[in-house]
Amino acid sequence: MEELVLALKTTLGKKGMQDCDIERLADYIMSFFGYTDAVIDNRLTSEDRDVFYMLEEEGLVTTTEEEVHLKKGKMWRIHYWILKKDQIFRLAAIPEEKAREVDEVASIYDSMSKDVWVRETNSQLL
Repeated sequence: MEELVLALKTTLGKKGMQDCDIERLADYIMSFFGYTDAVIDNRLTSEDRDVFYMLEEEGLVTTTEEEVHLKKGKMWRIHYWILKKDQIFRLAAIPEEKAREVDEVASIYDSMSKDVWVRETNSQLL
């Protein structure tokens, strides 16, 4: 749980998510996984699935599928969400100062005026 909270702070925290929300999200995520590293997709609601897609974008979960042949000759696909523990541990190990340093480098683009982006776009059109 601690590592998940730290990994979420490294990824979503730098995008502005508050610590209290990150802790609730970590608890929410762990309520699905418990002591395993896979969750069957059928168990999720559409709202849950949206959260899992967001986590997939951040690199914290991935998907896999299994094909099962039924007695009637049909094939059944089962989709799973897999917790990427190695990535979570890696993100949790990043010191907070290093994460801030990366944010400062990325913030260069945020500090640029919108006119710069418009100018570049207009010059490409010419």
